Amino acid sequence: MDVAALVLFDLSAAFDTVNHSILCRRLELFFGLCGPALAWFQSYLSGRSQYVRCEILRSSSVQLVCGVTQGSVVGPILFIMYTADLIALIKGHRFCPHLYTDDTQVYGLCCPPAIHDLQQRLSACIDDIPIWMQANRLQLNTNKTELI
Repeated sequence: MDVAALVLFDLSAAFDTVNHSILCRRLELFFGLCGPALAWFQSYLSGRSQYVRCEILRSSSVQLVCGVTQGSVVGPILFIMYTADLIALIKGHRFCPHLYTDDTQVYGLCCPPAIHDLQQRLSACIDDIPIWMQANRLQLNTNKTELI
């Protein structure tokens, strides 16, 4: 009988914290976007503003310097592209990643004699993911992160 481990990582306001310059650099370097295609994404991300409205009251508009629109078709795709190299980090620890928009899951299994190795690799992976998240300006919610 194999032993399995699953870590469920929770991100806080993930779509709101996507850094535009990191995203554009990733679109160019990892996905090969350049010229008009890259310029379109840069244009899509820049010059955005938002305000809060409650009945007839409305706040002042604020320019957005980060984030992608979660309710759009493009927003979740851009978020997946933003976090795509996290997959390589997880696979580097010999675990199976599953990312869907702002949910990140790390899964691994082993036979009972290899539990110590699984624990060491999982611990190293769990240590590296918050470092990656911080470097990419994402907020990991450790209170909602679970190990099963």
